[in-house]
Amino acid sequence: MPESDLAVQVEDVLSVDPDEFQSQVEAEADVIVEEIDDGTFDNPQAIIGFEYEFYAVDDETTALKRVPRRLLELIGFEKELGLHNAEMSTSPQPLNQHGLAAQEAEVKARLSAAEERTGAEGMRLVSDAMWTIPPEGETAREYLTDSVADRGIRIASNMSDSVRYHAMANSDAQAGMKLEAPHIDLEADTVMPESLITSIQPHYQVPHARDLPTYFQYAIRIAGPLLALGVNSPFFPPDLYADDADPEEILADGWDEHRISVFETVLNRDGDDADKVRFPRDVASVEEAVERIAADRTIVPMPVETSDRFDDEFAHFRLKHGTYWRWVRPVFGGATRSDANARIEFRPIAAQPTVRDSIAFQAAFAGLVESMFRREHPVRHLDWVVAKDNFYDAMREGLDADLYWITNAGEETTDHEAVYEDIFAHAKDGLQSRGLSDEQAAKYLYPLRQRARHRLTPASWKRERVRDRLDGGESFEEAVYGMQREYVEQQAETLIDGTFADWVGRGDTEMKREE
Repeated sequence: MPESDLAVQVEDVLSVDPDEFQSQVEAEADVIVEEIDDGTFDNPQAIIGFEYEFYAVDDETTALKRVPRRLLELIGFEKELGLHNAEMSTSPQPLNQHGLAAQEAEVKARLSAAEERTGAEGMRLVSDAMWTIPPEGETAREYLTDSVADRGIRIASNMSDSVRYHAMANSDAQAGMKLEAPHIDLEADTVMPESLITSIQPHYQVPHARDLPTYFQYAIRIAGPLLALGVNSPFFPPDLYADDADPEEILADGWDEHRISVFETVLNRDGDDADKVRFPRDVASVEEAVERIAADRTIVPMPVETSDRFDDEFAHFRLKHGTYWRWVRPVFGGATRSDANARIEFRPIAAQPTVRDSIAFQAAFAGLVESMFRREHPVRHLDWVVAKDNFYDAMREGLDADLYWITNAGEETTDHEAVYEDIFAHAKDGLQSRGLSDEQAAKYLYPLRQRARHRLTPASWKRERVRDRLDGGESFEEAVYGMQREYVEQQAETLIDGTFADWVGRGDTEMKREE
């Protein structure tokens, strides 16, 4: 889209009256509550879904690469924030052996077809938490901060033509538009720095909408332990570090999942306590969940077009929800009345080394909330502040974090083995309660069990590779770039059919070590 056309669209967005928009949101929140009372958002069984984000690299150099819009359409992927991004969403399926198998098969089928198309264009789609090698001939700083002014509207040069994202840089309710992390200090004119990161987002539709607050409590409390298993972004692109940053200090001070801080510092306002992107609080009722979304600070009130879809009855609310950025968030949607659902979107997990690792998180998340709700697991009563501390400790330390937990027996513990023994037992129980055999459930959870057992994560793998290269005499930039190329090479062999366990020599003990 030409910059001038995009600028006109941004101007149209900025002309929307925020008070009128908010009034519509609040009225539509009442509609949702009424439909919940009528049972419209109830389902006969739990349903699962999945969102999966990727970034593109040059197939030969592994440098970041922009994806032509025509190619996105050809491979059936959706645009995301950056021109290098691509996203797929799976079709919702029942939580049972066939539904999980269908989710995995759909991801593999569509990704395999996409890889063929992108390969012909000399590029590869990468499943990873954060890219570190910028496009050839550019620095990461240039790529993330390049922008132009058109008709007084600030337009990010490497951002997709999503009007909402461009409007954020021109709204009175500005986002932070910066990066803050150890030895990192980047400021931008747009929210483009958020395009550093990619994620997976499992969804779980609750059978009865009024039970959502209880499921939500459990989802909040498992967020820290699952995040610790999935950490995958210990390094930024090297040119984003301060000029005087010592490689040893970067290794010592860096966190295991910088993706969390990127999302928070780019999109939260400067100087505020976390207001848009944050660890969510418990909700006491489903009405409170709806009200929280409606009352959240509006960052960009958008023009609304409606049709005869069911969820167009709350179209303003739906747009408002698009910037309700919580690490775990409730969702109320459905294109038709029969498809209406209340679900939980689980957002802490970064894109993983392989498809099977990614699906393992979907299975673990769904199995855990399923089992914990049914068995009334006592971790529901873990203090919210402790659950929040678990989350940010996991962000910083991965599996080295001291996670505080309450086991099914009611015992309080920080013992690593006890925490994960309880977590995997309930994840497996939840899957078996939905008809999976012992062997099927174990196979889905195996990639994550191996990580917990050996305290190995993608982040620790990356750290070890950079450390080895530094010890071998490479510069910090060479070490990070070399690690990233090795990550992509390993993934090329294992993305569709392997697991991260294969990367670390643990892939040949798959079923022998499962209990």
